[in-house]
Amino acid sequence: MPTEPIPNDVKLLRFLANEMTQAELGKRVGLTRQTIAAIEQGGYSPSLDAAFRIAEVFGKRVDEIFHWPGQDHEQNQ
Repeated sequence: MPTEPIPNDVKLLRFLANEMTQAELGKRVGLTRQTIAAIEQGGYSPSLDAAFRIAEVFGKRVDEIFHWPGQDHEQNQ
């Protein structure tokens, strides 16, 4: 069953975190810069472990960063 990309706010949060680079975020969560780029572009859905590590860097809950398709993520804010 094909899956839709999971929309996310990773790029926005990096920008708000003093314009953190993809490489810096990748280093902090144990992923490559290319993987961070793919997550931001919706071409790759992170593992649950990676999603939690990304959320921890930004001090957010996973559902505040990653938005299940069809779910109104505004209700979580």
